[in-house]
Amino acid sequence: MPPKTEIVAAFEAAKGFMPLDEGLALYEAAMVAGASGLPLLEVGTYCGRSTILLAAAARETGTVAITVDHHRGSEEQQPGWEYHDPSVIDPHVGRMDTLPTFRRTLHAAGLEDQVIAVVGRSPQVAAVWGGQLGLVFIDGGHTDEHAGGDYEGWVPHLAPDGLLVIHDVFADPADGGQAPYRVYRRALESGAFAETSATGSLRVLRRTAPGI
Repeated sequence: MPPKTEIVAAFEAAKGFMPLDEGLALYEAAMVAGASGLPLLEVGTYCGRSTILLAAAARETGTVAITVDHHRGSEEQQPGWEYHDPSVIDPHVGRMDTLPTFRRTLHAAGLEDQVIAVVGRSPQVAAVWGGQLGLVFIDGGHTDEHAGGDYEGWVPHLAPDGLLVIHDVFADPADGGQAPYRVYRRALESGAFAETSATGSLRVLRRTAPGI
């Protein structure tokens, strides 16, 4: 079942980078994973564009979406880089702060009650996380350190048959950074995952065995 028209409209109106076809694939994965009753976790909130879809799926399936971000922006979003947006600079501290925009995004979409927003660095949050997850969506920092750390921190919490979703997977370096692609290859080569779908740069894998 596709997301409701108003959810798609909210997604397209939100600040962010994910195209609609990849968003619909994320929503479909979240609907499948949400049927487990376990939380759906996102690493890399930014301004909440993809969070809308996870939250909508969580509402439909009776679970909750958890999104983790320090809200200071990833490497490519800093001043002087390609994806920098000066409108999310906090003038009081002179640094990026996407949290207020994220909160406005959820409010506009009517999805605040479906989301638990965790403000912090992914490895620190993962280290104290105690429960199982039905879905882990990796879309945070795109260096090997950050993407690899997200994988190593959160995949141990992914339940059997849970879904691992990785964004910005580009086999060709000319199309984009390689860190998410290396995480994707690592998951497949571990023998613990099988790919279930590929849409644009979005990959969905199902946990088939323990391990990372």
